[in-house]
Parts: sequence; structure tokens; C-alpha cells
Amino acid sequence: MTIGEVKEILEANILIGGERMDEPVETACGSDLMSDVLAFVKDKTVLITGLINPHVVRTSEMLDITCIVFSRGKLPSVEILEEAEDCGITVMSTKMTTYTACGELYIHGLPGTKKRAGAKEE
Repeated sequence: MTIGEVKEILEANILIGGERMDEPVETACGSDLMSDVLAFVKDKTVLITGLINPHVVRTSEMLDITCIVFSRGKLPSVEILEEAEDCGITVMSTKMTTYTACGELYIHGLPGTKKRAGAKEE
């Protein structure tokens, strides 16, 4: 799937990174806990979150997350958008809840991570 397809499925507004619509994404993650994101996310992931603070971008940069989607129509500050732009991360906003956005991406074929809490690494 591409970032552009994610945008269409989630009926999202692009806030930063409109030039990256053809970039591929391989998995999605929905979380407001950045510690969970650190534990379970791989690169080329779409992060769907309702948390709006600079830690979201910093965590995404560390993990090479391709795209952040803020749920429930939330809009980040200019500073957060500038930081995301500097990191090359696409940022969008959708009116969907985190749960619904994750579900929509899943039924359209974008899987979540294969990692499970307490499971051994494959």
C-alpha cells in the first residue's frame, strides 16, 4: 500500500509531505503510548494516534515510521509539523477514531505488526 492509498482510505487531510504519496507502507500501528510503539513497530509503518506532542515525531524518527495520522480530527502545532517535515515524515489528520482508522486499513489489506507481547522474536 502507498501513503496516498492510506490518505484515501482514511479520508485524511495531508498536513505535511504531500509529495510522498507514492511511498510504500508495510504495516500500521494504532497507539497513544509511545513505549508500545517502540516495542512493536518496524519501519515503513503508518502510526495512527490521538496523542499530539513532540514525542510522537521523535519516536517516529527513531523507528523510520513513514507516516503519522492524527485521529479524531486532531491537528498538531506548527512546531510538530516543522519537526516532522525536517524528518521527512508525512503527517495527516483523519476524523476517524484510532480504532476505526486501524480497522479500515486492516480490511483494505494493510497488516499490523507480527510481534506479540511476550512472544519470542521470529
